[in-house]
Amino acid sequence: MNFEFATAGRILFGHGVLEQVPPALAGWKITSALLVTGRDPARAAPFVARLAAAGVTTTPFPVADEPTVDLARAGVRAVNEARAGAVIAYGGGSALDAGKAIAALATNGGEPLDFLEVVGRGRPLSEAPLPFVAIPTTAGTGSEVTRNAVLAVPEAGVKASLRHPSMLARLAAIDPGLLAGLPRAVIASSGLDALSQVIEPFLSVRANPLSDALAREGIRRSAGALGRAYANGLGDDAAARDDLAVASVCGGLCLANAGLGAVHGFAAPAGGMLGAPHGAICAALLPHVLAVNLRALRARAPQHPALPRFRELAALLTARPQEDVEAEDGLRFVEELCQALEIPGLAHHGLTRTELPALVARAREASSMKGNPLALTEKELTEIAESAL
Repeated sequence: MNFEFATAGRILFGHGVLEQVPPALAGWKITSALLVTGRDPARAAPFVARLAAAGVTTTPFPVADEPTVDLARAGVRAVNEARAGAVIAYGGGSALDAGKAIAALATNGGEPLDFLEVVGRGRPLSEAPLPFVAIPTTAGTGSEVTRNAVLAVPEAGVKASLRHPSMLARLAAIDPGLLAGLPRAVIASSGLDALSQVIEPFLSVRANPLSDALAREGIRRSAGALGRAYANGLGDDAAARDDLAVASVCGGLCLANAGLGAVHGFAAPAGGMLGAPHGAICAALLPHVLAVNLRALRARAPQHPALPRFRELAALLTARPQEDVEAEDGLRFVEELCQALEIPGLAHHGLTRTELPALVARAREASSMKGNPLALTEKELTEIAESAL
């Protein structure tokens, strides 16, 4: 057994933990920070006031959509103009990925393509990023505890990662209360992204005892809360907010240390081709990837250690004893959950049948595919893409 486990330098979780962030920054001697937010910086106004009271001035940098290489370049310019000593990201996965990338690029020359995987030069970072603080306001990507940032490269029609161990946040502050006003569509897509990010590492060839423990906890919490949260909202359900926030953190920790699989192998190129939200793409793919993986393992690798995990997965999802379930019960649970959350197929986001060969070809080369329980054939990958339409 041989594995590494890495995460943010410090994780704060619970109602009111944002109050601990300003004194932490002051303790680092930070007096100016770039504040990366979603499209509406006003949502962070109470937090900005707390920072100001602690002697930390902020320069707002809103991120309206998923981050691109051009947006990262603009963020580096904003850091330089403000002479910011830190980057704080307050928002969903797009804001967190943007902030993480900006913090890294600001000290390493500012050109994303020098460091991006797949379409860039893939150089490692040579300088430590600016101190980075991650404050998620959705429960999906787990970006607050991962070491990579996904950037779209529109001219190449792809999304690729800027990745380095030094990109882990110095401080991640997760307040489930920030989830209270999430729209139902965001609850669905981000929640299923989080669920996929605990399921895939649990089945991954890189699974380890620590990631397994977190995956089990995340699967159980996500499965128990997500349908209820979508049906009733999160405003009055503190328990569901806590469960979804924990599941999201577990997903980030798991993916950073045990890898992912075919869901995310497809999601990266599909996101670049379609410009659709990452969580929505993962949600459309998840049930079909699980079904094809289970069948492929039974047919080609019946002794594979991932195969019995499908039965344990079913028990975790359904909250039933493992001896009372079969692997198919887990697949059925995921399929019915996606139906209850009204998840549209990839055709809704613009994917056409004529684009399937290109999507499959790109997915086969995606780094996330390396964590899949076994290498899927082109026919199996094509079946997944067709089923997800």
